[in-house]
Amino acid sequence: MNFYDVIIRDLNSAFAVNHLYLENESYMHNVPANSETHFKLVIVSDDFCATPKVKRHQSIYSVLSTTMKSIHALSIQAFTLDEFKADPIILKSPDCAHK
Repeated sequence: MNFYDVIIRDLNSAFAVNHLYLENESYMHNVPANSETHFKLVIVSDDFCATPKVKRHQSIYSVLSTTMKSIHALSIQAFTLDEFKADPIILKSPDCAHK
């Protein structure tokens, strides 16, 4: 199983996910073709209610602790459903400086 599928499986198992968007952005970096080293995650779950953003990220990293040992970067945007409905600003990833 590839990292993309593992990340989706593990997050869906750990959180009551309303929306999940995961993009393999490795192609934007100086890595071999078909790499799985850089990912962008947008996750929406009411499990994040009353939870500061840092704690949301920490809980995601905890769930993905094994996978994180094998990938280089994970960009995270974690929202509650109300936050996502009110202002779903999804940040554009910057280009790699070493490409």
